[in-house]
Amino acid sequence: MSKDSYIHKVLPGSPGGPLLFVFHGTGGDEAQLLSLGRDLAPQATIVAPRGDVSEQGAARFFRRTGEGVYDRGDITRATDKMAGFVKAHVETARPSSVLGLGYSNGANILASVLFAEPSLFDATVLMHPLIPFEPEVKGSLGGSRILVTAGRRDPICPPDLTARLEAYLRADGADVTVEWHDGGHEVRPTEIEAARRLFAVAPDERTASHV
Repeated sequence: MSKDSYIHKVLPGSPGGPLLFVFHGTGGDEAQLLSLGRDLAPQATIVAPRGDVSEQGAARFFRRTGEGVYDRGDITRATDKMAGFVKAHVETARPSSVLGLGYSNGANILASVLFAEPSLFDATVLMHPLIPFEPEVKGSLGGSRILVTAGRRDPICPPDLTARLEAYLRADGADVTVEWHDGGHEVRPTEIEAARRLFAVAPDERTASHV
């Protein structure tokens, strides 16, 4: 595990406060969601990694061969690497809670880490994720608070796959909220407000494992 396994930025917050990881979409970078993270969690220390895969110059967190056609081997590689990166920062910061927010490809890597390490995050926001396979959760998502946001006319993330992901998460015990809007792949104010509400909830007893 290394805190420096990804190029990343850190915005310091209150010592011992929440630790928020933000994961950009395809073509973004470590700066894309920093201001949103600060807006949503003013007291948090924010960690923003840059994807280590280049798709014709666009940064991503894992490889794909087409829209929704993922390199499953590379997802495993990226998930293991990202989980180690997150754990290293958590061990150093000893935060009151661990939060995650990802958009598009960033939501996909966040979801994959959540499936592999269900107890790592206390609350996660998955903005427009595309998970075209049945998740293999290593443990239980019981007690996890998850917000999924989506557009009913999203050409990249079909609504039926969002609904299927919600069903998977609920079946594994997660406390899931889905925030829909009538648009496409863009992030709208209603999504941001839903994320703010999720992060504003006081952490529960699960956070004792982080301190």
